[in-house]
Amino acid sequence: MIEVNIVGTGNVAWHLAKALGAQNNAVVMQVAGRSQASLEPFKHMARHTVTINNLTAADVTIIAVSDDMIAQVSEQIPFDNTLVVHTSGYTAMSTLSRKHKKGVFYPLQSFSKDDVSLHFAEIPILVEAENDEDEKTLRELASMISDTVQVINSAQRRQLHLAAVFANNFTNHCYTVAQDICDQYEVDVKTLHPLILKTAQKALENGPTNSQTGPAKRGDKEVINKQLDLLENPDHKDIYNTLTKAIYTTYGKKL
Repeated sequence: MIEVNIVGTGNVAWHLAKALGAQNNAVVMQVAGRSQASLEPFKHMARHTVTINNLTAADVTIIAVSDDMIAQVSEQIPFDNTLVVHTSGYTAMSTLSRKHKKGVFYPLQSFSKDDVSLHFAEIPILVEAENDEDEKTLRELASMISDTVQVINSAQRRQLHLAAVFANNFTNHCYTVAQDICDQYEVDVKTLHPLILKTAQKALENGPTNSQTGPAKRGDKEVINKQLDLLENPDHKDIYNTLTKAIYTTYGKKL
């Protein structure tokens, strides 16, 4: 049985507490937050909810807070020489306080508390530790809730997180631009849903480089210039220009 503490009350903490709390070989001993109000939703997921200064040691203490707070929260944990990990994709393991045995427990996914369709078994968990024993503990814990567990170092994880920003955050912003265009001209954005799903499916099955289509891939300058004229929002025009130039370059064409 692996005893776990979770420090934080945000989206990642919520889903970790829910997933780990459902396991037979792990127990969420404590969830710690800044206030009792923030801890209220976690009362049914952990044996105890506490403020950070009242934490007691567990086998693994998971810090699930924003990147800029990891170092500070790590220093505030009121015990030492136990395994403490963070859940950040970007932050180095070395950011954690030297008083702890350090590790990383990074679930690579975009989280929101109201996402009832999320299945943790489908989420890759990337782990890192300072020694083989702690790495084994993290792999064992991760394997309880995920079918995909990988050991990678901080440099690899940082690059993977960067790739995820392109694959998720930037792509989602393009969906927002598409929504804005549809709303402006009173077109139902749901008409794009089959295209969005097919684009993702083709990228996964055939690879994104092999699946690229569109006027930039074809080098169709006439269509490109006409579409630029249609864009009234200068930010949208900048995005169109930047992505068009990137696609041109990727496929060996010149503007």
